[in-house]
Amino acid sequence: MNSKPTLMLLPGLMCNEAVWTPLLGSLDTVCDCRIVDHGLANDLSAMAQNVLDHAPAHFFVAGHSMGGRVALEVYRLAPQRVQGLILMDTGHTPLPAGQAGLDERAKRQVLLDLAHQKGLRAMATEWVKGMVAPSRLNDHALIEAILAMFDTKTVTHFDHQIHALLNRPDGAPVLEAMGCAVSLICGELDAWSPVSQHEQMSQLLPTHPRVQVIEGAGHMCTMEAPQQVAKAMMQAISSLLP
Repeated sequence: MNSKPTLMLLPGLMCNEAVWTPLLGSLDTVCDCRIVDHGLANDLSAMAQNVLDHAPAHFFVAGHSMGGRVALEVYRLAPQRVQGLILMDTGHTPLPAGQAGLDERAKRQVLLDLAHQKGLRAMATEWVKGMVAPSRLNDHALIEAILAMFDTKTVTHFDHQIHALLNRPDGAPVLEAMGCAVSLICGELDAWSPVSQHEQMSQLLPTHPRVQVIEGAGHMCTMEAPQQVAKAMMQAISSLLP
């Protein structure tokens, strides 16, 4: 009988198991790791319910990027089942009002249009420019791994996940009412979900945890710096375990 705690691993926008695979050699030593596929869900709460449908009665959850927002929804839906959270390179705010919200919609629409017109690889080639540390843009192996990951999805997946993100709920009330331990991890050079955003989340959490910063990494830190991220996650898991 497996006595290891279950860790549900939630990938972000258009990502799959490739985001987590570089970490499994370390994480599998302490957890029963299960990577979730969001399928064609177009709503963060539906994605969260999918996690709950495939999880045991009690579990830990780690979410990267959009997966972090799904993790908050998992807790919102079933706080009694969640033993601890790791939120990585993610955010908590809803779509901003006014011009800021319009600007975000426009930026996402440009990528949607590109995906429909020229395909997912062309879209991902543009998307990735802001998602890794600038020094890694010439790392062909890393960039190809990210593009290949996107190639496993369809434009319909992209449509649905962008819809989910544009209609995301406010995560602040969930953070403020959090009854389990939370760890925050972020790439130092994450331009999309910066360290400062994670510090804001920390201030909302009752325990005000310290943000673990992955030096030299961008938004895709699990693929950019897997050894550093694995170490940070192992530390987080140790702090979350009773």
